[in-house]
Amino acid sequence: MSELPFRCGMEAVVNLIGGKWKILILFHLRDGKLRFSVLRRLVGQVSEKMLSQQLKELVEDGLLRRIDHKTVPPHVEYELTAFGINFCRSLQAVCEWGAANMDKVTAIAEARTVRQNAKATLPRA
Repeated sequence: MSELPFRCGMEAVVNLIGGKWKILILFHLRDGKLRFSVLRRLVGQVSEKMLSQQLKELVEDGLLRRIDHKTVPPHVEYELTAFGINFCRSLQAVCEWGAANMDKVTAIAEARTVRQNAKATLPRA
């Protein structure tokens, strides 16, 4: 029998949904099917190419289902699979923590931006 490639459950999750966009895509699909254009607006600053790539990976990994209505113009929707729904349930506590700590997280993000901007303006040796 082969050894599991991950040392803990969190490592397995990060491998599956790592990156900036996948978790947001899953979050926005928690209430039902959405078209590509709606997802793009909801997710925010993601490029069309990146969103398309992330959706394709989520479909290949079994978290999403792609529904092609075979119409002209194209009408494609995405929805969570049972596996994706189960995963999204586990995110509820994380989402609640984020909402409860929004002020502190915002302050941290702003401080991080200030630090990054300060580093960018330092003269190079």
